[in-house]
Amino acid sequence: MKSVLEVAVGAVVDRNCKVLIAKRPDDKHQGGLWEFPGGKIEPGETQRQALDRELHEELAIDVKTATPLITIHHDYPDLSVKLKVWRVDRFEGAPHGREGQAVEWVAPADLQNYSFPAANRPILTALRLPSFYAILDDSPPSALFSNLQAILANGIQLIQLRLKTLTAGEAVEFIARIIPLCRRYGVSLLLNSAVSGVEASAVDGMHLTGRDLMMLRERPDCQGWLAASCHNEVELRHAESIGVDFAVLAPVLPTATHPGARILGWQGFTALAETANIPVFGLGGLAMGDLTRVREAGGQGVAGIRAFIRAE
Repeated sequence: MKSVLEVAVGAVVDRNCKVLIAKRPDDKHQGGLWEFPGGKIEPGETQRQALDRELHEELAIDVKTATPLITIHHDYPDLSVKLKVWRVDRFEGAPHGREGQAVEWVAPADLQNYSFPAANRPILTALRLPSFYAILDDSPPSALFSNLQAILANGIQLIQLRLKTLTAGEAVEFIARIIPLCRRYGVSLLLNSAVSGVEASAVDGMHLTGRDLMMLRERPDCQGWLAASCHNEVELRHAESIGVDFAVLAPVLPTATHPGARILGWQGFTALAETANIPVFGLGGLAMGDLTRVREAGGQGVAGIRAFIRAE
């Protein structure tokens, strides 16, 4: 059995939302590739203590605010690693390569232009994703537009179009109407896979239902984001295996629309989110104010239908 190397990693973000990356020395494991700074968690250290120490040693900064971003488990041919990744939004000091390593500030959208170790790739996705994911659910077209305006007013930048009861013509007309508005707000739109008669290429990606997810054996030919609805470990592992970018895991808590549904609870959500190698949004009975709790449980953020329609 291969030993597991536990590592604390920092995604350091500046005031311009750029992320600091460093280049690994050529003589080290995965040498010559770019990475997010960090290092081995020493015996007796907490994850946060290791993060603070490593970023001080490597970048000469003192971490002031750090929140969990994602936990990654990855097997290399010669090594297994567990990366506990933190997003660092506040720090003191001027970051530089204290050990002689090259460093660069890069916009999240441009990270894909750099070569990273395979274990780092889910971090790129997590940094590009926002903290909230709204679901625009079935309603009459007039109510849909009103709900969309409320979602935009709450600053949401990622929206799933779950328009399953609209006719194909109504869905096409509605999407054509809202695309200019969403572009103006910098919003990405994902089309639910149950919506028939609409080309996913018209928007920014696809969201697979649980049923459609389990019917696939490889990633579909889909431009942009690919997301999936998951409810258990089997679905979550399958989503990872076909290359889904992120998942929505539900239901975390009881909901008014499904009062008798079996819930995950915070313990169940944490157990799944912490072992997923893709970003996971929590859905079901959650509000925008639950973001910190979701992140502490290993999730990317909060997904919801009504959560973003009403103001908090």
